[in-house]
Amino acid sequence: MTKRFLVALLSGLAIGSMPPAMAQAPGTYRAGAVVVEAPWSRATPGGAKVAGGYMRITNTGSEPDRLVGGSTVVAERFEVHRSTVVEGVARMEPVTGGLEIAPGQTVELKPGGLHAMLVNLRQGLKPGETVKGMLVFEKAGVLKIEYQVGGIGAQAAPAAANAHHNH
Repeated sequence: MTKRFLVALLSGLAIGSMPPAMAQAPGTYRAGAVVVEAPWSRATPGGAKVAGGYMRITNTGSEPDRLVGGSTVVAERFEVHRSTVVEGVARMEPVTGGLEIAPGQTVELKPGGLHAMLVNLRQGLKPGETVKGMLVFEKAGVLKIEYQVGGIGAQAAPAAANAHHNH
């Protein structure tokens, strides 16, 4: 057995024996076998029509799952995009067919890589606020989350949302 598997197994056993209120850290959300940690976004400049959504998604199950959609109260649409650099040119393209999360895999949505796009913003995002949203998974179903909003140039989740991680 790998060390990672043993840690996941022991963590699962420990969480399973805790009262529900203690089972997950703040900023952590679970639906079925999917765990979403530290969803966040950046503050937007005035007039911006899009914002990024970032988080860690872990599939604790034995079958693949797929992020197939989502929404927020502040945007008309939710899309998953991939940023790449091809021959020195930055490109962004939608991930078609949903984002697969393999069993035991953690996928990180972060600036410069895979990320959610909150399209046609109804209002700007301000540092320190939270934004309600939901994610839709093929197997795990609907998961309600809250994005913590960091500064305009933030490269990581705001400290308050990420305080329980000791990286």
